[in-house]
Amino acid sequence: MDNASMARLLAEVADLLEIDGGDSFRIRSYRRAAEAVEQTTVDVMSAVGDIARLLEIPGIGKGMASHLQAIAETGTLPLREELLAKYGAGVLELLKLPGMGPKTVALLWDAAKITDIDQLAEAIDAGRLSGLPRMGVKQIEKLRKGIDDYRRSAGRYRIDIAEDEAQRLIAYLRAFPGMEKVTSAGSLRRSRETVGDLDILAAGPACEPEKTGAAVEYAAAYPGIHDIIAKGENKVSFHLASGMQVDVRLLPSASYGAALQYFTGSKAHNVVLRQRALKMGYTLSEWALARLDDGSTVAAATEEEIYASLRMDWMPAEMRENLGEIEAAARHELPRLIELKDLRGDVHMHTSATDGHNTIGEMAESAHACGYKYIAITDHTKSMAMTGGMDEKRALDQIRRVHEVDRQMEGRVRVFPGIEVDILADGKLDLDDEVLAQMDVVIAAVHTRFEMSREQMTDRVLRALENPYVRILGHPTGRLLLRREPFALDMGAVLRRAAELGVAAEHNAAPERLDLCDRDLRLAKELGCRITISSDSHDRRNLGKMGFGVRQLRRAWLGPEDVLNTRGSKAFLAALRPRP
Repeated sequence: MDNASMARLLAEVADLLEIDGGDSFRIRSYRRAAEAVEQTTVDVMSAVGDIARLLEIPGIGKGMASHLQAIAETGTLPLREELLAKYGAGVLELLKLPGMGPKTVALLWDAAKITDIDQLAEAIDAGRLSGLPRMGVKQIEKLRKGIDDYRRSAGRYRIDIAEDEAQRLIAYLRAFPGMEKVTSAGSLRRSRETVGDLDILAAGPACEPEKTGAAVEYAAAYPGIHDIIAKGENKVSFHLASGMQVDVRLLPSASYGAALQYFTGSKAHNVVLRQRALKMGYTLSEWALARLDDGSTVAAATEEEIYASLRMDWMPAEMRENLGEIEAAARHELPRLIELKDLRGDVHMHTSATDGHNTIGEMAESAHACGYKYIAITDHTKSMAMTGGMDEKRALDQIRRVHEVDRQMEGRVRVFPGIEVDILADGKLDLDDEVLAQMDVVIAAVHTRFEMSREQMTDRVLRALENPYVRILGHPTGRLLLRREPFALDMGAVLRRAAELGVAAEHNAAPERLDLCDRDLRLAKELGCRITISSDSHDRRNLGKMGFGVRQLRRAWLGPEDVLNTRGSKAFLAALRPRP
């Protein structure tokens, strides 16, 4: 099991305990442990044999460490199985409905022994919820609609898809007179790799109290709406045709900064920030940072003044996950994060020689338009037959074509010959070393046999790293977001060995991959493994999508110095693993 799976089990236990009316302290301990396990760079599965190592993880005590050991041994917890036997596994799905928390699930269980979504729908249709506490007509209709919405679209959305939807809506809202500040908040602003819904905040003269009527109607008339969920004095909620839920909030300018901070989150970040405010004699809400004694406003208009009033530096939204950013901001020790403009080159892309859509020259010209100083052409090798992968002869011909284009570019963009070589099931590479020796950039990557066990896959990748010509490990977990889970891999062992050998780990910035994830990027930095970022473009238009990857690097707190292709062309090549 990976950290995310173990964290999910702990969070489920917390929810089940709350449904069961358990002790609040015990519930909080499971939630804190779930958060800690999900965010730590320690591979918990590898650490379960060493209790001292588990106790080094903030939020993990002796009792929770023993629970983690039980999960590692059995894949679950006795308490979880006991509670599921009592309430049924369907209660966990009930918690996925909009507005449905453990207390409401407990109410439905106590009153009608409802244990899953189908039973809830039947109870609503039969009128059995009428008369229950907190179950008025509006609440029952809200539940009915929530069931329909969940069944219609229970998924998440990639960051690029969510960004496109948000930008179209933001442009629409900004066209309304008096709606001056419009921005996305929530998980999209924090640049999570997938997004469940959109939070859009708007402020300006048209959004002031008592003046929002026309702006609300305008927002509710957005052409992309599938259906309206709710419409109030300063908020409109709706579904887009894609099924994505959107909440548009109209805010007075005086509270815009407080709302932006509040609705950006994360929940854990906001909890700690509110605790800090309370200790200083303040209360923090979506309306303002205010004094506890008289309720007077201390700061509200901008995020910067709110953080400053709390004696902290403002931090980028990508950092707000309660991973130490509040403490660093209070010490005035926040790092400078990497920006898109820091990148000097893109070293993983494909051309029409295999499964790309453009020639080497077209990719070079487009890279120049993006402001890059160098690129590497890294087409596929022969085992990837479905992509037209290259054998040794074609690869040598490709090297000659790359050198020719490099000369034609006359220094505007350096073009390096490279290859994305396939890692075979036994860890060997599918191209002869004599050819790899002539490549400036050799990326090794797994493309097949994802079903291998963790031990087998780890051994496979480690063997590939030993090849002296491998300089970069490409898309290290093989995941495709919302389509294919990462293959099983001991990431710590792989990154540690890569660091020892001087092999860089790639962050593949293609929005369908974003591989390595932010957690593994932090682990790579901790282990001293070098990092590159690349677009993996198969079309010159995708060279411009590198920003989605940069946002993941920022979530991992990486600066320009942590990423090799922020360096010039000569320095970049010199920083890679030396060739034999």
